[in-house]
Amino acid sequence: MALRRFAAPLALAALIALCWRAWGWPGVLAGAGGALLWLLLHFTRLMHVMRRAAARPMGTVASAVMLHSRLRRGVNLLHVVALAQALGERLGAEGEQPERWAWRDAGGARVVCEFSAGRLTHWHIERAETGASPRGS
Repeated sequence: MALRRFAAPLALAALIALCWRAWGWPGVLAGAGGALLWLLLHFTRLMHVMRRAAARPMGTVASAVMLHSRLRRGVNLLHVVALAQALGERLGAEGEQPERWAWRDAGGARVVCEFSAGRLTHWHIERAETGASPRGS
């Protein structure tokens, strides 16, 4: 976790140092401009995902089965929110590890996701009870 937290700033510092060594001050400006563009692209993606999620009720998804099939281990919560196009419903207390979030579709099926250290570790789908009596009864 600690390496992942410091990887981007260290890479940015290395990029600017290499630009300084290769081209001097114009290189530093070019490297800083590239880093700023990268940060703005990530900020724009974050705002786009949150704007989409704000347009939907919290904890809902169009199809729980489709969301379940598109999940991958190791993605962050923002990626899952982008797939669901809605904020999830928190299951458990704030700050509790692992974090648990759920999304439910109109049919009652629910996808429950567990995040450890901000990354998706486990997920499962809970099908809705149909309430119909079995045949032959």
